[in-house]
Amino acid sequence: MLKYLLPALIPSWRFFESIGPSPRVEYALLRPQSASPEWREFGPRPPRLSLRSMLLRLCWNPGWNEALYVVRCAERLMQGERGNLENEINRRIERHLRADLAHAHAPFMFRILAHERLGDQINVRTVFESHPTPQ
Repeated sequence: MLKYLLPALIPSWRFFESIGPSPRVEYALLRPQSASPEWREFGPRPPRLSLRSMLLRLCWNPGWNEALYVVRCAERLMQGERGNLENEINRRIERHLRADLAHAHAPFMFRILAHERLGDQINVRTVFESHPTPQ
């Protein structure tokens, strides 16, 4: 019984089978007057949190759970999976934009950037770019 209880009390730090590139999702609003899209990070982390906010996030943090889901969808797109993954990310970005009434129905697209550490440098490359959403 102890061999079943120990992993729950002393967790393993081997969460991942392998460590690959870290995906970041960015989106751009498509404006007719703009020649090149202005990319913005989707779901950026706040620069600072109060102690109260940190403690509250230990118990309730749906925004972080959604951010983890988007990262997992991005990882699967990077691995070549298709299906509904692009729509899932589009849905979350659209909900984010609807909260900002100025951009509620603006067409947009997203891209996935892969951040890889190569020695002392971080290499950033675009690995996926979505189709523009209809207006």
